[in-house]
Amino acid sequence: YFILTAYSDTGLFKYLYFLIILALYICIIGANVLLIVVICVNRSLHKPMYLFLCSLFVNELYGSTGLFPFLLVQILSDIHTVSAPLCFLQVYSVHTYVCVEFINLAVMSYDRYLAICYPLQYNTHMTFKKVAMLITMTWLLPFIAIWILISLSVSLQLCGNIINNVYCNNYSIVKLACSDTTVNNVYGLIFTFFIIMFPVSLIVYSYMRILRVCFSGCKQSRQKSVSTCTPHLASLINFSFGAFFEVSQSRFNMSGVPNMLRIFLSLYTLTCQPLFSPMMYGLNMSKIYILCKNLLLVGVRNNL
Repeated sequence: YFILTAYSDTGLFKYLYFLIILALYICIIGANVLLIVVICVNRSLHKPMYLFLCSLFVNELYGSTGLFPFLLVQILSDIHTVSAPLCFLQVYSVHTYVCVEFINLAVMSYDRYLAICYPLQYNTHMTFKKVAMLITMTWLLPFIAIWILISLSVSLQLCGNIINNVYCNNYSIVKLACSDTTVNNVYGLIFTFFIIMFPVSLIVYSYMRILRVCFSGCKQSRQKSVSTCTPHLASLINFSFGAFFEVSQSRFNMSGVPNMLRIFLSLYTLTCQPLFSPMMYGLNMSKIYILCKNLLLVGVRNNL
């Protein structure tokens, strides 16, 4: 088993934290399920952009489910231990969530690049077959890559079981190894390049081309492009901030940062992003907002 040492004795406050986390989890489930239902039910939203959004919302549910039930149990527990199989299962779910999120955001930026830079050829390039292939690749590649990563970590001989975090992550386990970790480190670098750096490079390239078209086009096309890309950019920046801090905390000494702030920032990607994304897309994309509003109104009328 592993011992999670980032938890502190909060006394009766643990029940308050439990209620806050539970309320946040319920909001995440409600917001993402609502948008998934809206996209699946309305045939007018069966377009590439909305299908990629649906994939994103499914991933938000998957990632938050990999953390919140575990977190709720640990908050109420007096002994913060976790069995090795459960710990590796959480590592798998958390890491696949992060990778799927990055690749999904990259695919969405590529979709916006085609729609804005090549509007006349968009339907030819972004066919249903290509959309299905991109969504499959978005999910399949991280699941295979993380499976290999976890397999390498499981085979390590560990000389400790203390993880200074509120949940399990792969790098914290690798640091406990007293056997050779060269293969893990090499695979980690290759994995980081193909699963993280390549999608980020694609996003940067896509938005450089999009900005170029926006500044050279008329005011109307510029406004349409900005309104379409704003939720995606906001979601990307929010997710990247949380991911950057989590990587920094794992690799560098963050003892100078207050413990509560460090815990909050380490949870930021897994707690705020699943709620932030549906709010951004639901409120900023008028078509989704109107359909969500109509669906909720119908539900309220039926209950009355």
